[in-house]
Amino acid sequence: MKTAATTTAACDTHAQLAAFARDFSVETTPAGDAKIGDYRAHLPAGTTVAITHLPGAEIRDSVRVAARLRREGFEPAPHLAARSLKSEAEFADFLARLSGEADVRHAVALAGAPPKPLGPFDSSMALLETGLLDKHGITTIGVAGHPEGSPDISDELLAEALQLKNDFAERSGANMYIATQFVFEAAPLIAWDKAIRDSGNRLPIHAGIPGPASLKTLLGYARACGIGASMRFLTRQARNVAKLMTLSTPDQLLLDLARHRARDPECGVTHAHFYPLGGLRRTAHFVRALAEGEFVVTAESALKLNAPLP
Repeated sequence: MKTAATTTAACDTHAQLAAFARDFSVETTPAGDAKIGDYRAHLPAGTTVAITHLPGAEIRDSVRVAARLRREGFEPAPHLAARSLKSEAEFADFLARLSGEADVRHAVALAGAPPKPLGPFDSSMALLETGLLDKHGITTIGVAGHPEGSPDISDELLAEALQLKNDFAERSGANMYIATQFVFEAAPLIAWDKAIRDSGNRLPIHAGIPGPASLKTLLGYARACGIGASMRFLTRQARNVAKLMTLSTPDQLLLDLARHRARDPECGVTHAHFYPLGGLRRTAHFVRALAEGEFVVTAESALKLNAPLP
């Protein structure tokens, strides 16, 4: 039997999660873009859509997708992958085209996947220090965050890089934030938020959330991206082979982060950024249902949408 206190807690959780889901951002790729007939059929107007830049990708494809997103009423946020840029001239041309053809004002500066730089830039800070983003009107800048560490960079170097980014934001006045890797459990992200806050971080955190996908798909992405401790959440479920093709949604992760934000006034997690690992259409349907309050929280801390996922 439900008590008044239980009902109140459920209502609070529902409101907290809906609030966290609003003003979300999501990603697309040039290849994935070709499969979307019209973004307006899936995403709310004005949604920020990051455009990933994979190794070997062409700059013109990022510009093309950014221009399309702008035409359809969205905020394009192309990735600027430092190690993939062959020269400062190429970087300047990239930014000029993004600004001129897509009115880009928001970008995500990353080191990028290549192990060795193709040109003079080896990190996101190397891009920021050129001053070219400001010159081309990019005033909102995301930078990478690694709540579970990185297989390629020591914790000491990650801490040093985060301090440099904070220093840059303070002296430049840029609107900067941290865009994290996707995680599967909230605990490592919450602990990381507290640790970097204690070390002086003042940049808001956009938490990376995996969109609905099969367990098999999620495990594949986790292994490819070097996701750490929270991957145990998946491997525990995957022991049941019958569940590998079952659709998994980030219910507990979202509930825990929403509650953390509500309970900790100093919480650095301000936004949810969704990686559409099971497809943008399905992820967009899921997040819109949350943002619009079209769900219930079950006794098992699972989310039941009012309409099924496509």
